[in-house]
Amino acid sequence: MAERNGQPGLVIACGGTGGHLFPGLAVAEAWTARGGRVLLLVSEKKIDREASQKYDAYRFETIPALPKPPTFSPKMLPFLWSVWRTIGRCRGLLADFQADAVLGMGGFTSLPPVVAGRKLGLPGFVHDSNALPGKANRLTARWCHRVLLGLEAAKAHFPGRPCAVTGTPVRTELRQLPARQEAAEKWGLDPSKTTLLVMGGSQGARKLNSLVAAAGLPDGVQVLHIAGPGDEDRVKAEAGERDGYRVVGFCDDMPSAYAVADAVVARSGASSMTELAHLGLPSILVPFPYAADDHQTVNARVFSEAGAAFLEAESGLDEKTLAARVAELLQDDTRARMSAAAKALAVDDAAGQVCAAIEEALK
Repeated sequence: MAERNGQPGLVIACGGTGGHLFPGLAVAEAWTARGGRVLLLVSEKKIDREASQKYDAYRFETIPALPKPPTFSPKMLPFLWSVWRTIGRCRGLLADFQADAVLGMGGFTSLPPVVAGRKLGLPGFVHDSNALPGKANRLTARWCHRVLLGLEAAKAHFPGRPCAVTGTPVRTELRQLPARQEAAEKWGLDPSKTTLLVMGGSQGARKLNSLVAAAGLPDGVQVLHIAGPGDEDRVKAEAGERDGYRVVGFCDDMPSAYAVADAVVARSGASSMTELAHLGLPSILVPFPYAADDHQTVNARVFSEAGAAFLEAESGLDEKTLAARVAELLQDDTRARMSAAAKALAVDDAAGQVCAAIEEALK
């Protein structure tokens, strides 16, 4: 049984993807800095296991990841049974921890803890980072005291629900980047050269990876290419033995990757875009074409319309077009203009604003 000692206890359900996990960890950092207690509910996925080892100052508990099947699928009954059992497990964890509030950072992993908290009379919150909220969050919002949003554009998708635009939290480590020289040495790059950071992503990035590896980039530009664990060897072969082209499968030190970057080519997941805005990095955004409800395109459009990024649909992208876009992106005046526009989209101290919204409910 957790001891209160006058410290409010916040349960954060944030497992399954980096887009849920890392903002959840940022809230955990802010909540404990304010004198609170934190319990993190995560899945059994590799990314969550690694985080529980790295952030060992926090208590982690695993709950089943619950991807929802199609409504009329035969798998729906087993899914509902699993949700019901997980709600029961969460109710026990919340009671043991003596929780005061529950925060879900998105996806169906957030639903059982929020519902369990509601059954215990606790205020519940769900945070959505995307411009187009997912179905899971729209469902979870029915049991919430308030919906917390990363982008103003999402508010229209929660009619009748109290909402607050807090921004999406950014981890402390991304607020204190290492020196460019130190970061360049880590990756075997030249700190004096313009560097393009490529984040291929973990799902369905083979075409994007190949386009970048084959594109004729401007002379003197070096590349740090995070290809994804399953695509590293293939991308290395396609990129060849070019000087200043570094390919890695997985990056466990994003602060160093961002510290050496002058511009970025990436998917448009909400967490990555939040980090680009916070750091003022101009970008070419290529949405994952099979994302639910095409929400990555909606995210990228927010940045494109603000002048913070170029939006390129993968279906219409070829090596020549990408090379031309990179050349345009890396022009000094373009980078300066886009960097300022990206920073204008960032919300200062989003984690603190999330905590403040929860504290207001606890009063």
